[in-house]
Amino acid sequence: MAARWWRRALRGLCGAALFLSQLSVLSGRVGSLMTTKLAQPQSTLAKSLTSTSTNAPYFKAFESTEIPPYLTNCPSNGLCSRLPPDCMTCNTNYSCIYGKTATFDCKVKPHVHCVDENNHEQENFTINMTCQFCWQLATSDYVCTNSTNCMTVSCPRQRYNATCTVRDHIHCLGNRVFPKMLYCNWTGGYKWSTALALSITLGGFGADRFYLGQWREGLGKLFSFGGLGIWTLIDVLLIGVGYVGPADGSLYI
Repeated sequence: MAARWWRRALRGLCGAALFLSQLSVLSGRVGSLMTTKLAQPQSTLAKSLTSTSTNAPYFKAFESTEIPPYLTNCPSNGLCSRLPPDCMTCNTNYSCIYGKTATFDCKVKPHVHCVDENNHEQENFTINMTCQFCWQLATSDYVCTNSTNCMTVSCPRQRYNATCTVRDHIHCLGNRVFPKMLYCNWTGGYKWSTALALSITLGGFGADRFYLGQWREGLGKLFSFGGLGIWTLIDVLLIGVGYVGPADGSLYI
C-alpha cells in the first residue's frame, strides 16, 4: 500500500512540473508578441518622422520660389543705376557732406537682373547722388497729395498737410515718404482771362460774378446796373490783380 501511494505522489509531482514548464513557455510567447506589437508603432512613427524630415526641403524650396512683391516695380535687364530704391540695398553714409556728391555701394535684391553701360549683368554697383535728405529735394523730385478743401484766395494764403513720395529714379537719405506743409494750389478750371474779359464787357450785368460762381454778387450787380458803374470798375481792378477769384476757392488757370 505504501509503494502505491508513493507512485501516485510521484506521478502528481511529475504532472505538476510538466504543467509549470508549459505555462512558462506560453508566457514567453505572449511576451514576445506584446513586444513585437509595441515595437510596430514606434517603427511607424520613425518612418513618419523620416518622411517628414525628407519632405522639409521640398516645402522650403517651394516657399523660396515665391515672387517677392518688390519685383513688380523692378524693370528687367535695365541699367542698375536707374533701378528704383526698392530693388536694391545700399550702404548709406550719413556722414557725407551736405550738398556734395556722394558715392554709395549698392547690391541688387534677389531675383532682380540689371546691366551696366556695356550691357553686362552685374549685382554690385555704385550710385552717385547729392548728399541731402528726401524732404530737402526739389519740388520736381517728389509727388504730393492735393487738397480741395482749402481756400487758395485768402489772406494770409492757406496751407494744408500733404503726404509726399519721392520719385522712383531719385535717391536720397532718410524716409522716402514724408509730410510737408504746402500752399493751396488746386484749380477748378476757371480762366483768369475769361473772367477779366467778362468783367470789362458785361460786368455791368454781373456776368463776371456769375462766371466765378458768385451768384449773390452777380444778382446784386444785375439789378443795380453794376452799382451805377462804380461796382463794375472796382471788379475790373479786383479781378485784374487776382484778388477776386472763383467761389470754390481754387486758382485761375
